[in-house]
Amino acid sequence: MRIRPVFTAVALLIAFAIPTSAWAFCGFYVGGGDAKLFNDATQVVLMRGGNTTILSMQNKYEGPAQDFAMVVPVPQVLSEDNVKTLRKEVFDTVDTLSAPRLVEYWERDPCMKPGGLADFGSIGIGGLGMRGSGMGGGGMSVGRGYVEVRAQFAVGEYNIEILETNDAATLESWLKSNNYKIPEGASPYFKPYIESGMYFFVAKVNLEKAKYENGKAVLSPLRFHYESEEFTLPIRLGMINSKGEQDLLVYILAENQRYEVANYPNVTIPTNIEVSPRIKSRFGGFYEALLSKTLEENPKAVVTEYAWQAMKCDPCPSGIRGGRGLMNQDLASLGNDVLKKSINPWNNRGFTLTRLHARYPKDGVGEDLVFKKADAILGGREVRKEDGSLEKGTTEGSFNNFQGRYIIRNEWEGKVECEKPERGIWGGPPANANLMSTVADAIVTEMRRSAAAKEGRDVTEEELEKPWTRAEEEAVAFQMRRRFGTSHAPSGPGGAAAAPSMNTRGGGAPTLSQPIGTLLKEPIPEVKLKPEEPKAEPAAEAGGAKPEETAPAETEAPKQKEPKGSGCTAVPGSPSPGAALLWLVGLFLVIRRRR
Repeated sequence: MRIRPVFTAVALLIAFAIPTSAWAFCGFYVGGGDAKLFNDATQVVLMRGGNTTILSMQNKYEGPAQDFAMVVPVPQVLSEDNVKTLRKEVFDTVDTLSAPRLVEYWERDPCMKPGGLADFGSIGIGGLGMRGSGMGGGGMSVGRGYVEVRAQFAVGEYNIEILETNDAATLESWLKSNNYKIPEGASPYFKPYIESGMYFFVAKVNLEKAKYENGKAVLSPLRFHYESEEFTLPIRLGMINSKGEQDLLVYILAENQRYEVANYPNVTIPTNIEVSPRIKSRFGGFYEALLSKTLEENPKAVVTEYAWQAMKCDPCPSGIRGGRGLMNQDLASLGNDVLKKSINPWNNRGFTLTRLHARYPKDGVGEDLVFKKADAILGGREVRKEDGSLEKGTTEGSFNNFQGRYIIRNEWEGKVECEKPERGIWGGPPANANLMSTVADAIVTEMRRSAAAKEGRDVTEEELEKPWTRAEEEAVAFQMRRRFGTSHAPSGPGGAAAAPSMNTRGGGAPTLSQPIGTLLKEPIPEVKLKPEEPKAEPAAEAGGAKPEETAPAETEAPKQKEPKGSGCTAVPGSPSPGAALLWLVGLFLVIRRRR
């Protein structure tokens, strides 16, 4: 029994010594473009299974709690069992997981023999509705029109009523007579839903049950589910209170199924673009400019930003619990407690998370969004084609692996003194990356202190936290070459985890202070899916009819092989992270035995 630890350690060391071909990461996460980048963004999560839709929405209402109310058209009379409140954190997780990624690689020493410990570096840190007040007051009849309260119950801090009506003007009058502060001329927004036989879900705040922070009510996200053959999202009511241009982020969860819109053009966001290291402090503005350019070239399109297995991610953003995507409890919160789908996170099936991004001006939406099933797509991974070039755009696959991904590559700038150097092998930051970051920060700090001293004052904390200027970046690059043999170091205050810095437009959406091309290392590729013609009466989803085929973004590109696991390219000769862990465990056991 006493020799077992030594035997185990030897076995692990032998296993580690066997050459392996490991899957490389899709990049080392630096930052992402989440919903905070966009002005007045509305977020909705939809889970779909059969004819069941579970709709979750996060309330971003700012104002007195007594003035809040939400009005959403629904296809059936909902009961208390259909409605629940959610934790706000689940929305943050879905948003962070699906947001476009900024990733970073470092080129390995071309003379390094593969398989050594030096291959390893430290991974980088990587409302719909209307406002109103007052309590409901039963039914109302004006002329031939009527409003009837079909159901009434309380969930969390909300008092909820389900209304039935046959006339838009009567509904508007009923809401006003019950002290709902709705804008004038709301009737046209109600009319299409009434004509299609919809009911109206109305939620108001119970002031005694609401939670308050700093004197303001903090409202829980609301979730409700219903049965309907059509898979749609009513967005027209959300325009009543619009102050201008709005961004809508729709996240769809469905079992091994991607969705896109049936009544607007579809386009994927350009991905796998090589960018300058200077983008670290400007990523918010860069992505906003890229999205705006994509929408300008594809008017009225809805942009697919993400389609991936919901319980996986590569790279996984920092802050994701479990480090592998949505967890069982997240999926249950968003609707799997209703669908009761079995989940196996270890294969490429299970739930797919699709992220769709729409932008529309006030009074610029003619139709609600209608969704249809779409073929699986691949893209935004570290996969190279037969000619060695990195994949661009999208190709078809048997499972979904698509993400908006933007890449910083730090080429090797040290000495190359071997006969057969191997270039273009990418991985994590060098072992001295933390030292480089500390030195770089110290250089910029000293420059700013000196500049302030010349003006006869002390430098402020606010000045120290500002993004680096071009002159400071050049000074850092010069010092890095002198001290480390490379000009690259994590840029910006705080290194690779520096927060994005951007200008703003219209109350919060980021803009880029210089042309987008100054931050690119290559032109933005033309990546488009074939736009669908708007349909007056979209076909129902029932029956599982296969949607019309869409053209891949690059017809000349061959269909990519789908690697198992992460979906990223294999790096021959590199030890896998699992093998590294085994080596470290074995080393620990050997040391422990010697002691």
